[in-house]
Amino acid sequence: MAPAKPAFTGRMFAAIIVAFFGVVVAVNITMARLASSTFGGTVVDNSYVASQKFNGWLAQARAQDRLGWATPLSLDASRHVLIGVPGAGFVATGTAHHPLGRAADVPMVFRADGEGRLRSSAALPAGRWQVKLEIRSGSDTKRLTETLS
Repeated sequence: MAPAKPAFTGRMFAAIIVAFFGVVVAVNITMARLASSTFGGTVVDNSYVASQKFNGWLAQARAQDRLGWATPLSLDASRHVLIGVPGAGFVATGTAHHPLGRAADVPMVFRADGEGRLRSSAALPAGRWQVKLEIRSGSDTKRLTETLS
């Protein structure tokens, strides 16, 4: 005669339920920690106020596009930021921000390098950086944001 199969008991059911919800809670805690440790912050602090300024920002962007300035950004071998400018008399300032906030912001001041470019005085540390620049020539201004790595 074959041995009797153990019956499905209340203890077995309780163990399965506890294990199931234990896994669900562990996954939720893990995902919440990962999300909060990599969150770079808000895009805008007040979306209503930002929506009121949107048309003005569009007008500024159109005026900036009408300037026709080609200002490509790149990094040289020593990780200084280079800005190609279409002539003389350009001045640029800006800030490099680590996207995850793991490093302090790097203020950037640029000087002409004699080859039709502006070169940052400070080199960027290794990694990916979001560079926000303001390039001026006379009363005209161009603002741009690019990611460099």
